[in-house]
Amino acid sequence: MKLLVVLSRFPYPLEKGDKLRAYHQIRVLSRQHDIYLFALSDTEVPASSMEAMKPFCKEIREGRICWWTMLTNSLRAFFKGWPIQCGYFYSREAKRALRQFADEVKADAIYAQLVRTVPYVQELEGEKTIDYQDVFSQGMLRRAERAPFWQKPFFKMESRRLQRYEAEVFPLFQHHTIITEVDRDLMPVKDKDKISIVGNGVDFEQYKYEGQEKIYDLIFAGNMSYAPNVDAAEFIVKQILPNLLSQFPNLRLVLCGANPAPRVRALQGPHVTVTGWVDSIAEYYAQSKIFIAPMRLGTGLQNKLLEAMATQLPCVTSPLAGKPLKGVENQRDVLICDKVEDYVKAITQLLTDSAYYQQIAQQGYQYVKERYSWEAMTGVLGDGL
Repeated sequence: MKLLVVLSRFPYPLEKGDKLRAYHQIRVLSRQHDIYLFALSDTEVPASSMEAMKPFCKEIREGRICWWTMLTNSLRAFFKGWPIQCGYFYSREAKRALRQFADEVKADAIYAQLVRTVPYVQELEGEKTIDYQDVFSQGMLRRAERAPFWQKPFFKMESRRLQRYEAEVFPLFQHHTIITEVDRDLMPVKDKDKISIVGNGVDFEQYKYEGQEKIYDLIFAGNMSYAPNVDAAEFIVKQILPNLLSQFPNLRLVLCGANPAPRVRALQGPHVTVTGWVDSIAEYYAQSKIFIAPMRLGTGLQNKLLEAMATQLPCVTSPLAGKPLKGVENQRDVLICDKVEDYVKAITQLLTDSAYYQQIAQQGYQYVKERYSWEAMTGVLGDGL
């Protein structure tokens, strides 16, 4: 089958969750389908990124969007009542390029990732699938709750617009997917049962335990310009870490991930390393003892938790991040904490009780191994196209 895949970002390198999901889905789907990739980009896609995708794609086209287009269409979206992010990613020139590509390919099916791509594909003919991925409207609402007072009105407005838009575009697609049941239940549509759960997976060849020397006691990883990750990094350093240092004065934390925001870079200190982009986050997992992810914002499944468990790291996380892990058991597979003192207690026990440490590490690994592989998850998607 010819499958036209439309993305709001080029899927390589893998520094963002939507890119990670798209990359592995394309990789697996290419075994049975001919993939024609159309990806938006605000910069020229490096040759190395193109080369990384060529083994899985029959043809690749990019739709360029420039800063001026992003600015003017964001303003246009504001006055039209669109979600701002749909305006931000929209370009008439890119839409025409996609139309031309679609006319040439004559695909049997179209797979669009995120509601940002809806303005591009809504007029194309054929079987269409929308991957909502997460409930963006709920994510914006959570950001509004913790944002500075002067930002709250914007996030609330964007949440309302996204909620309306998520419902409006639903009938335009024959198939709908989302990562977790938690997010499906939050979708602002009546026919929730028509949304298929297509989870994320782990590349077990990349993320594996190899017994490396441990340099860091704690690690938190992710795209460090993403607001939920910035919030979590500050929460670790400003609230959890000071309560651990009295007992563990040599404790070391690494904040590992691309594009650290100024607020994250400011956390660098004697006990905190901020890496920025690294070639292999898997190496930093292997060099660390405990993965901590006190997520308070955002939606969806945290890939970082799956990767850390695959590397046999005990994981300490929040109810928000733990709930989407279907069938996970607190204090068996992961440690789920709500308050600062709970995080401190959990980390202290892991650092001082080696038997308990090994128990959580092994159970977490078994949990991920049994439930999360890209092949199994993407197989569900392939069956529904």
